[in-house]
Amino acid sequence: MARINNHLVIMAGGVGSRFWPMSTAECPKQFIDVLGIGKTLLQLTVERFNTLVSPENIWVVTNQKYADIVAAQLPDMPRENILCEPCRRNTAPCIAYISWRIKKKDPKANIVVTPSDHIVMNVQEFQRVVTECMKFTCDTDAIVTLGMKPNRPETGYGYIQANLAANSLRNKEVFRVDSFREKPDLETAKQYIKQNNYFWNAGIFIWNVNTIVNAFRMYQPSMAKIFESMLPFYGTEKEQEVINERFPECESISVDYAIMEKAEEIFVCPADFGWSDLGTWGSLHQQSHKDLYGNVAIGQDINLFESHNCIVHTTQEKRVVIQGLDGYIVAENNDTLLICKLSEEQRIKQFSGEN
Repeated sequence: MARINNHLVIMAGGVGSRFWPMSTAECPKQFIDVLGIGKTLLQLTVERFNTLVSPENIWVVTNQKYADIVAAQLPDMPRENILCEPCRRNTAPCIAYISWRIKKKDPKANIVVTPSDHIVMNVQEFQRVVTECMKFTCDTDAIVTLGMKPNRPETGYGYIQANLAANSLRNKEVFRVDSFREKPDLETAKQYIKQNNYFWNAGIFIWNVNTIVNAFRMYQPSMAKIFESMLPFYGTEKEQEVINERFPECESISVDYAIMEKAEEIFVCPADFGWSDLGTWGSLHQQSHKDLYGNVAIGQDINLFESHNCIVHTTQEKRVVIQGLDGYIVAENNDTLLICKLSEEQRIKQFSGEN
């Protein structure tokens, strides 16, 4: 597997206020320093691949209004590798666009697709797993997705059911997928956990560029025709103009529905490298280092007294003193301070005033 043909695609178009007041529609969570370590989630995503992919083969697909933020946070990546969607159409059109774009530049490309806003605690193990999967896909027509080994009955993730009796002869860590399952209710999630062949769907995919292009041609022919018709314009000054015109014609559909649930050569690689999609303040609390009382403090001078199971994210304040809280979020950004029960964080969108 030649490293020169390895490509990284980062999907960074998501919007939302799950980490409000830090994240907003103008600056979603992938572009902020959620962990308080001086790096955004987008920058950490790129950093995880620094031994696998060269900067010129890193691509980011995002909304047009975030292009300048991406360019500022990833200065080593060519500006022309920032592809802008004119509107939101879910993950299938996003992946189709970048697949044809990369194919024109590198017909032998081996691609890993990842969201921009996840965290990985064991980066070395992550790199090992991705390397092995890219070796597996580089000269086959297989599609591989990473399955996270679950440690709790999580209702916020989709699941992958693997056939652990049907591993690949070429890679003993890779197994055929039996089915993809939607986010379950709690009782169903508990049943999944009792079995050893259900894994969280992390939304990380690995494939050869010809494999995914052919999959679109077979299972989404109308979408494939749209991006095939734009071949003369990829990499030219007219690319964005043509994309703005044709992209909205695409059906809004996820790649799971469009391709994964239809394709035959689908495999999963079960993995355990400390993964989280950081979808909530609760998940950040769960993944972060805690003091003896279950508190997480992200900031320079945070003092907690008689407080338990809280997450405090106050990186802009000089000094923060908190007494007597149990199970709360305390977060500030610019001129906004949030104090909210962790158990009620689903109401944050209501507090934020964003639609």
